[in-house]
Amino acid sequence: MLDYRFPTALQMVLSVAMAEQLGERSTSAILAYGLEANPSFIRKLMVPLTRDGIIVSTLGRNGSIHLGRPPEEITLRDIYLSVIEDKKLWASRPDIPARCVVSANACWYFKSIADEAEQASLDVLARHTVASALEKVKKADTSGCDLLPELDDRIKKAL
Repeated sequence: MLDYRFPTALQMVLSVAMAEQLGERSTSAILAYGLEANPSFIRKLMVPLTRDGIIVSTLGRNGSIHLGRPPEEITLRDIYLSVIEDKKLWASRPDIPARCVVSANACWYFKSIADEAEQASLDVLARHTVASALEKVKKADTSGCDLLPELDDRIKKAL
């Protein structure tokens, strides 16, 4: 089963950062609509992101979501570890009976490879911040974004 927590959380945080740069308001409803995600999924992801100080949420009719610290200080590793928590990239098979040299050793060997791959992924994510990611996203092709004012009006009507 595919796990969409990290890519969705990354999009959420980048959307909040972009809204802050534009002086606009972010809410869970706006994020859910903009990301075409289930609002309850967005709210579930907000829990660990808020717990870890990546975002700050204020409640009420005029509530909004803001970054918990400057975008230069939030790495993609921070976001990943926040929403994935202790789930590993790859899980080794449960212990199996040692019936041959392969079954006796494949579990520890796979675990060592998986741990190395996990660390390499975390190292890459640690080199990127929300600020640098947002700059790259903003430089990309934005031809599909010309509907943002209309999108904002539709969101306001839906609320």
